[in-house]
Amino acid sequence: MSATISTLVTILFVGVVLYLVQKLPIDPTMKQRAQFVILIAGMVSLLGSLGVF
Repeated sequence: MSATISTLVTILFVGVVLYLVQKLPIDPTMKQRAQFVILIAGMVSLLGSLGVF
């Protein structure tokens, strides 16, 4: 049950952060790089919560 809640919270958090990055008035290249970093960090977090790491 704890892994499910952790997974849902991580997905929600990554989604909110990606939405906020879209709203920033910065160069599109920098937005794309920020989104990539956020997605990688989210994937690592999900894998950690599922016990892969």
